[in-house]
Amino acid sequence: MEELLEVSEQLIITTQVEFKRYLYSTVDWSEKLIGIKGARGTGKTTLLLQYLHESGLPPSQVVYLSLDEIYFLSHSVIEVVRSFHQTGGRIVVLDEVHKYPNWSKEVKNLHDRYRDLQIIFTGSSIIDISKEEGDLSRRAVIYELHGLSYREYLNLSKGVVLPSVRLEDLLNPDFSLRNYFPSDFLPLQHFHDYLKNGYFPFAGENEGIYFKKLRQLVRTIVEYDMAEIRGFDIRNGKKLLQLLYLIAQQVPFKPNVSALAEKTLIHRNSMVNYLHYLADARLIDLQYPAGMSVATLQKPEKIFLNNTNFLFALSEKNPESGTVRETFFNSLVKVTHTIQYSSSVDFLVDGQFHFEVGGKNKSSKQVKEEKTWIVKDDLEYPAGKSLPLWIFGMLY
Repeated sequence: MEELLEVSEQLIITTQVEFKRYLYSTVDWSEKLIGIKGARGTGKTTLLLQYLHESGLPPSQVVYLSLDEIYFLSHSVIEVVRSFHQTGGRIVVLDEVHKYPNWSKEVKNLHDRYRDLQIIFTGSSIIDISKEEGDLSRRAVIYELHGLSYREYLNLSKGVVLPSVRLEDLLNPDFSLRNYFPSDFLPLQHFHDYLKNGYFPFAGENEGIYFKKLRQLVRTIVEYDMAEIRGFDIRNGKKLLQLLYLIAQQVPFKPNVSALAEKTLIHRNSMVNYLHYLADARLIDLQYPAGMSVATLQKPEKIFLNNTNFLFALSEKNPESGTVRETFFNSLVKVTHTIQYSSSVDFLVDGQFHFEVGGKNKSSKQVKEEKTWIVKDDLEYPAGKSLPLWIFGMLY
């Protein structure tokens, strides 16, 4: 127990707080029970260590506990937190809760017993809070942390601090994007670097090593994290990796379930479930028409990889520019808005805004829908109803 507290204090003291993810200012930190989900590598742990660092409380009153520690193989969370609370503890962070048996039931019990204690837990995006035994969905406020936006990437890696942009302002013809950003800002200077290696905070200077880390990250998610999904047999992890690899060579595309089943040896009746497993792990995104419930586990109309960095790391050859553009748009816009499949344009956002994504020669004459904007790569600033692709990396 003492060793856990010592490790916690050291981690909190040494955590850097200069750069914070977008979610830091979004979370209502006054809540007593908070859950933060997200894929591996997005920065959940750092986010909460920053919160503890800046809480203003002495080290004896805040604690960070990683539940995949060996200590918790023979000790319960309830036991540790009870002892911490008895000595004046005020805030407890429980990291990687999905690696601890019956975690939701114990977190619920702690929350019910110690109303003056703030409990914050993190877990994989795979976790379905509403289906956990403790039914924390009615007690906890749940957030999800996504990868870096282009705006965050510029801040973290280049020291360029820029404001976020609301979609409603971006679509307002009276809004001046040129006046919104500094006059010396070159929006395309680092954009293609971001597309290749800017989505995860752990990216470094060596592109080859970063791609290797991404491929290892994918394997860890499939072979380790997915064991927590009800109904998924971890022995089929190899098939799931084959499916993901196959998707990476074709996205975005309309899935042919029979063809995918034949190439991966996954039974056709199980294919839709496997696609949802990959989507829950935030490895791919599934797109559906407006009005269709994802809960029905219907075949998606379109499949994307989760982010452009996966495209470059998993594709056998450099991905086509059109694939990169659409993946980027989908990856960044989905965080703050709803994206649905449309048969007439590339993307339907919030059920009313139509977007066609293309290169600089993309023409509005190709689009017949009202409320339609052309999103162009290699464009610095808006021109009429043509919007630059990079600006959608500034939404959060």
